Amino acid sequence: MGYRGKESGEVEGVMGTDFFWSYTDEPHASRRRQILSQYPQIRQLFGPDPFAFLKITAVVLLQLWTATFLYNASWLNILIVAYFFGSFLNHNLFLAIHELSHNLAFSTPVYNRWLGIFANLPIGVPMSVTFQKYHLEHHRFQGVDGVDMDVPSLAEAKLVRNVVTKSIWVVLQLFFYALRPLFLKPKPPGLWEFINFFIQLALDAALVYFWSWKSFGYLILSTFVGGGMHPMAGHFISEHYVFSPDQETYSYYGPLNLMTWSVGYHNEHHDFPRIPGSKLHKVKEIAPEFYDHLDSYRSWSQVIYMYIMGRTIGPFSRMKRNISTKSTNKSE
Repeated sequence: MGYRGKESGEVEGVMGTDFFWSYTDEPHASRRRQILSQYPQIRQLFGPDPFAFLKITAVVLLQLWTATFLYNASWLNILIVAYFFGSFLNHNLFLAIHELSHNLAFSTPVYNRWLGIFANLPIGVPMSVTFQKYHLEHHRFQGVDGVDMDVPSLAEAKLVRNVVTKSIWVVLQLFFYALRPLFLKPKPPGLWEFINFFIQLALDAALVYFWSWKSFGYLILSTFVGGGMHPMAGHFISEHYVFSPDQETYSYYGPLNLMTWSVGYHNEHHDFPRIPGSKLHKVKEIAPEFYDHLDSYRSWSQVIYMYIMGRTIGPFSRMKRNISTKSTNKSE
């Protein structure tokens, strides 16, 4: 069974007209303290993944080679390869950038930033530096109104109300995810954003000049389709969309963790953001009593289906809290 929890996805009733509101701190800081008090050996899992650089380099080179190989392919073949192959590689790199935003490849932060810019290359659009700025706020201020840009906007929630609009939203969710913070909470770009931008622009221009627009188009298509109606993209919904009213973060324990830096272990990740994805499964093994009772998933595809078809599920299905109830999470 794909979903282990209280709801089946075929829930009765109507969709809500407001977000879920919590008047307590997010649950991860307190659970982290409880786990560390009982299992201090978990601290031994903290620190960078020594193989992160090699894994990222292999995927970047493979994806760039694929783009050059397809320089004169038909657009139909490019689309097919992008959906069934390139999408998995680019989504893997997106989640590698997520890993690097927590400095989990090197102990020196600036090395992680350079590696993030390198991992960004096949994605086609500069995003690694900007992503880190907003993602760390998502951890520190989870669900805080006006701060956590992972939560859909009010406009999204009011417009996306039925199967058709939810389907369109899922297809375009990567655009919403990327553009939402730029409209709702814009931050002035710094030096690193410009470095990210110009290195990415140089790579994109080189692909077009030395190979073709089709090589560049393959990378963009791989990013777009991999972030939409695609099994890998199910994690965008599974992580924090509320399918059970008393839980705001959900883990996924299926096979795609092998390709996604174990981002599916999302409760474990929020509890211990200093532990690399390659070791997150050990948290659950060491402290199972803190996780076994929580609702979880084993299929991201089923999560997407439940989101689209569920009568009460939509962008309003997120937990929010006011700034006065936020937890000061210092483990990023």
